[in-house]
Amino acid sequence: MSDQPSPYGSAPQVQPAARVRIPHLKQMKAQGQKWAMLTAYDMYSAAIFDEAGIPVLLVGDSASNNVYGNESTLAITVDELIPLVRAVSRSTQRALVIADLPFGSYQACAEQCFHTAVRFMKEAGAHAVKLEGGIEMLPQVEKLSRSGIPVMAHIGFTPQMEHQLGGYRVQGRGEDAQRLIDSAKAFEAAGAFAILIEMVPGDVGRAITEAVSIPTVGIGAGNQCDAQVLVWQDMAGLRNGRLPRFVKQYADLRSVLHNAAKDFADDVSAGIFPGPEHTF
Repeated sequence: MSDQPSPYGSAPQVQPAARVRIPHLKQMKAQGQKWAMLTAYDMYSAAIFDEAGIPVLLVGDSASNNVYGNESTLAITVDELIPLVRAVSRSTQRALVIADLPFGSYQACAEQCFHTAVRFMKEAGAHAVKLEGGIEMLPQVEKLSRSGIPVMAHIGFTPQMEHQLGGYRVQGRGEDAQRLIDSAKAFEAAGAFAILIEMVPGDVGRAITEAVSIPTVGIGAGNQCDAQVLVWQDMAGLRNGRLPRFVKQYADLRSVLHNAAKDFADDVSAGIFPGPEHTF
């Protein structure tokens, strides 16, 4: 490990010499170093986030909403997601790239899960995969772990089960909190390298983080998780409409792009562009 200043947070520091690997994330947790994860779906955003020092990028099934214009994550397919993962993995030098397994591509059995994950690793260059669900997913996690495929579990609110859960509802309230804690422990024992926790009370996110030795990644799970993830379009202000409560908007790129497009159109209409400096 280098003694030079790191883009990955405050001291104590873990700074990989090259690509971020699974052991680096565990070491960050052991040393109390929090880190950020963003979604990415294309080469430009991936390269920018990589240069900014974001150590982990998730090519999420949220591309269904944020790239393909679907109403939910359920519609996206493996064949639609693989090119996005390939673009992100080819465009980064340091970030660990995780691919989401789309709905229907892993739930049937551990063998189906394995073959889907292999496609993302071989065809798209993913470094790890993520899957959603409770302890019914333990065979899938165990199969991937035994096969050398790093897998992140996803508990709490799981968007692929939105219809069964009754929509976007906070999970883990009351007696249900213990179920999530037990699920996290079971996933750690099964070989998961990290756990994403979505839309649970902050005290539950803290309890899960304290109960496992692997990193936890929160999204709407309080500030005591080891890491935090946001959809990058939400973080940067591209979404049109009401943001989820757990999102903090760090920029207003929607206005920037809107104004740039309008200025371009106005210049063309006025005959200002292209000018002499843009003409051969």
